[in-house]
Amino acid sequence: MSVDLGSESMKVAIVKPGVPMEIVLNKESRRKTPVTVTLKENERFFGDSAASMAIKNPKATLRYFQHLLGKQEGNPHVALYRARFPEHELGFDPQRQTVHFQISPQLQFSPEEVLGMVLNYSRSLAEDFAEQPIKDAVITVPAFFNQAERRAVLQAARMAGLKVLQLINDNTATALSYGVFRRKDINTTAQNVMFYDMGSGSTVCTIVTYQTVKTKEAGMQPQLQIRGVGFDRTLGGLEMELRLREHLARLFNKQRKGQGAKDVRENPRAMAKLLREANRLKTVLSANADHMAQIEGLMDDVDFKAKVTRAEFEELCADLFERVPGPVQQALQSAEMNLDEVEQVILVGGATRVPKVQEVLLKAVGKEELGKNINADEAAAMGAVYQAAALSKAFKVKPFVVRDAVIYPILVEFTREVEEEPGVRSLKHNKRVLFSRMGPYPQRKVITFNRYNHDFNFHINYGDLGFLGPEDLRVFGSQNLTTVKLKGVGESFKKYPDYESKGIKAHFNLDESGVLSLIRVESVFETLVEDSREEESTLTSEMSVCVCVRARVCVREDVLVCLWGRRADLALGQGGGVTAVAPLSLWVFFLLELGNTISSLFGGGTTPDTKENGTDTVQEEEESPAEGSKDEPGEQAELKEEAEAPVEDTSPPPPTEPKEAAVPEEEKATEKENEEKPEAQKPSEKKEAGSEAAPPAPEEEKKQKPARKQRMVEEIGVELVVLDLPDLPEDELAHSVQKLQDLTSRDLEKQEREKAANSLEAFIFETQDKLYQPEYQEVSTEEQREEISGKLGTASAWLEDEGFGATTVMLKEKLTELRKLCHGLFFRVEERKKWPERLAALDNLLNHSSMFLKGARLIPEMEQIFTEVEMTTLEKVINETWAWKNATVAEQAKLPATEKPVLLSKDIEAKMMALDREVQYLLNKAKFTKPRPRPKDKNATRAEPPLNASASDQAEKVIPPPGQPEDAKPISEPEKETGSEQADTEPLELEGPGAEPEQKEQPTGQKRTLKNDEL
Repeated sequence: MSVDLGSESMKVAIVKPGVPMEIVLNKESRRKTPVTVTLKENERFFGDSAASMAIKNPKATLRYFQHLLGKQEGNPHVALYRARFPEHELGFDPQRQTVHFQISPQLQFSPEEVLGMVLNYSRSLAEDFAEQPIKDAVITVPAFFNQAERRAVLQAARMAGLKVLQLINDNTATALSYGVFRRKDINTTAQNVMFYDMGSGSTVCTIVTYQTVKTKEAGMQPQLQIRGVGFDRTLGGLEMELRLREHLARLFNKQRKGQGAKDVRENPRAMAKLLREANRLKTVLSANADHMAQIEGLMDDVDFKAKVTRAEFEELCADLFERVPGPVQQALQSAEMNLDEVEQVILVGGATRVPKVQEVLLKAVGKEELGKNINADEAAAMGAVYQAAALSKAFKVKPFVVRDAVIYPILVEFTREVEEEPGVRSLKHNKRVLFSRMGPYPQRKVITFNRYNHDFNFHINYGDLGFLGPEDLRVFGSQNLTTVKLKGVGESFKKYPDYESKGIKAHFNLDESGVLSLIRVESVFETLVEDSREEESTLTSEMSVCVCVRARVCVREDVLVCLWGRRADLALGQGGGVTAVAPLSLWVFFLLELGNTISSLFGGGTTPDTKENGTDTVQEEEESPAEGSKDEPGEQAELKEEAEAPVEDTSPPPPTEPKEAAVPEEEKATEKENEEKPEAQKPSEKKEAGSEAAPPAPEEEKKQKPARKQRMVEEIGVELVVLDLPDLPEDELAHSVQKLQDLTSRDLEKQEREKAANSLEAFIFETQDKLYQPEYQEVSTEEQREEISGKLGTASAWLEDEGFGATTVMLKEKLTELRKLCHGLFFRVEERKKWPERLAALDNLLNHSSMFLKGARLIPEMEQIFTEVEMTTLEKVINETWAWKNATVAEQAKLPATEKPVLLSKDIEAKMMALDREVQYLLNKAKFTKPRPRPKDKNATRAEPPLNASASDQAEKVIPPPGQPEDAKPISEPEKETGSEQADTEPLELEGPGAEPEQKEQPTGQKRTLKNDEL
């Protein structure tokens, strides 16, 4: 499933076997569900039910709570939320410096817990729609969410028991949905499309590039790349509605000015009614020039009615409309593009339907028209569910490469001592960019610290946020993410004193959800180890290969090894049983090269140089840049170099890795193929060059065999100090999970009780009505009906008086008691309803079975396929069924209608099944039985070949020799055969393709017969 979490409403989509991507309908059969929760002491409401409760109980109805996720108490957005919704009491959490909703002294919930309730509700909607359990989900979040906000959403999903496959940015999901349904229009030419998304709470502008790229797994595939992003956190439809609400409140106060009434702003219920009317008014004014706002009983039973024009609405929101081009300019600056490079501007989000927004945006982008060829409400949900199907192992979808972009850069800061002058040491502050702005993710990075041999600390912070305004920086929160304290660095150096240190390597991961994590920190050491002679003389050594023939010959000069591992005392060329030195060594060398080639093709063997990179996972991860990395190779290598030189140094520090580290993976793959091509040459080519290459082969191998590197990795202890917003401790998280589970269990119990009460009440009313129907009166006596009616009346009175306090078990027991009382009555009525249909089907089956039996007995004895026992058995079953039916129907006719019937529908069905089983057995036998061959006429004579025809002539008539065409005319036979002989021998004629041409050319009446051996 996917959940498109908007500020005002959410859309849920699912994908399941047999059902492609589809939007889930809620209980009101709507495709869009309000993100609203009403929390009371004993019950909860979600969606449209909660939205309607906002008028009755505005304090317990929570809306737009996503604006508080990941925010501390001093954040400007918290103050803005208090100003917009003064009816909510926000408490303070001293441990995390965050706020929570104080519903009552005993009832309080954090924003993460409320979001967890909404996510759990969305899952219940998806499960009801899909009719099967769902746990995997992709959730959309705004592109401007920082690390604290994203972690808060993940914690809420964890409270709801959801497995989050990915947090996808809503602009990326929209772009994916747009590209998936237009795959055919995407080619190698880059197409730049701008998506302008103005929702209820915020506005995001995104520039996306579509083009096909070559991938390793699936060849040429379409790709979308996020090139630029601009946003405004508070520009949206909610702010327009709040302006309208304030305008309507002033009009209402003005109407009651002389009456000494209270200010309507002090009444939460009245303000909730005004906000709902403002939402309706904004929608209507988008299509009409003016409209009448009407609210019955707004406050103190006073009705409100006022006319509002579109011009007044645009004047109220004039400053908001001036901010519309802002995200466009931010997106162009971050993408380093101009408007001429953008081919199309597409509108997304509900607030873009306001005419003034479209007018200002069209003027800002300078296009002829704005694109409206996408579902503005459901595009993000459809793109997210496509990504969910792609990430899930249960589905296979067409690949679509997604390259999302980092909005906020992240860097690593550390301080070390440097000696600027002899004897004078000072501290120097260093910064290394970890993930640059607009760089792609998911991605892994490694930073190496080479000047430390003791425990030290480093800091992970946000990079340059100069593109944010002063107000956005205040809303952003802490720019410091984490302080990392390393423990055990000094011990690792003491553990390997004779090894060369390759630095302290910190491995970072920015995953698919855009959440940064420190995977591990390790201290790496290396030393050179030379292989001894004894080690080289084993069959497992890489280059020690020998062939044991009658003369033992080996490629190596210094040692001879037999295939079963015994060491030889003979050196190459010293005689004593050594023969054919040059040719055999050449073939051994060829076999060695061929073996290496085959091994490399299957990933088995490697040369000493490639083995180190292939088996060392740390080296592999450090050297190979992340797929789709935006950074240039030089920048990639700089990140992984020694973190020892200050930023302002112009001379690059010595790299710690080979030069191949900066080569892209595609080039590496090409080089590897080029290296393998010479090894896969034909044996003849190698044999021609063997006479010159064979003598120096051992020397070349000795030169290619460098000293082996031994690498030791020691794990370093890590202590993380979160600086932006601490996550919930595990015990508090478990407490929140348990709290939500208890609320869910309580809701389920309440639903079960309501269902039991409704079932009992419905049964009472339906049964009381049935007692007066003729079909029920026919099969019951007056006394039976009076007894049932009395019991039903007693149960109805109990349900009205004591039913509100009754438990679910009591209600179910009462229903079971009444059903047991009425079971006989209902059974007699149901049986009488089934009799006509069942008896007609039985008569029909008996008639067909009798006809089948008669037809079977009429089959001639020579062609009979049924045995006498089988036909007798079928006849017996038919007769028994006829007898049972006639006797039972006669007996049932003697019984009164109020008694239990003896003619039961289940007995009729059993008899039909028994009879049908016998008939089906005979039908299957007839279907699969092969017909018997016709017997020969004993008086018929076999045709003999003519006396003057030789054996070779007869053979040529059946199978022509190779030099003779198949349609050669055969020798005609004397006309001896009579008509009866032709009829008898006709079934023995060949009906194959080789016999048809011969028979066609024979004169009429001169068909020849073939002997058994010829057949």
